[in-house]
Amino acid sequence: MLHFLKKEPPQMIRFVCHPEDNGVIAPPVRAKSVLPDWFRRLPPVDKRHLSTTNNGLTVKRCMPFLDAMSAGWILPIAATVRLDIKDGGRCVEAGWEFDRVMVSNHGAHQVAGNPKEPSPPCKFHNYWSIRTPPGWSCLFLPPLNRQGQAFECVSGVVDTDTYTAHIHFPFFATASDGLYVIEKGTPLVQVIPFRRADAAVTAEIRAETRAEAAEREAIHRNTTAGEGWYRKTARADR
Repeated sequence: MLHFLKKEPPQMIRFVCHPEDNGVIAPPVRAKSVLPDWFRRLPPVDKRHLSTTNNGLTVKRCMPFLDAMSAGWILPIAATVRLDIKDGGRCVEAGWEFDRVMVSNHGAHQVAGNPKEPSPPCKFHNYWSIRTPPGWSCLFLPPLNRQGQAFECVSGVVDTDTYTAHIHFPFFATASDGLYVIEKGTPLVQVIPFRRADAAVTAEIRAETRAEAAEREAIHRNTTAGEGWYRKTARADR
């Protein structure tokens, strides 16, 4: 008798909004579809730096860097906001023309002594409800490898299989004093869904065995000797 393995259906993350907001507020997008312009312009090999000791490869050929930047989804700001940073970062005022609240303030006492002081804690308002399958949560963090914004959101994990209310994003202004326009669609946070059961991993901490040392050295030499080894071998099952 033949036995067929039942293929697990693909898991789905859902972003839903009020009907009147659909087509008005900026939608979530796959992170890999909005790679930064500087990264797109970067050549895989910079011939100016080729030498006997330098293969000229740029970070564009670094799969761990690209995988981090491409993971999950980007949740953008719903509408254009202006941030006016004053008094050495101690004062942050926000303005917008949209008919929904876009920025509010946190009480500074909630994060007293944090390393971002004197910048006050603020909050971007998000109008997408995020829903994941049972047992799945979402990690929210500043977009990976995309520095250069006038702000930085605070990281957090939410059990989006049960908490389906709007999740707003605390942030700190990180730029010098001045007026900054954050255009509609600007990435706010990267959303990476994960199965909570997969996160329940124990740790073993010890010295490596000879076999493990040999394996580590072989992988290192393969990586440096053959261009694209990691892409073709280490992540071949993706």
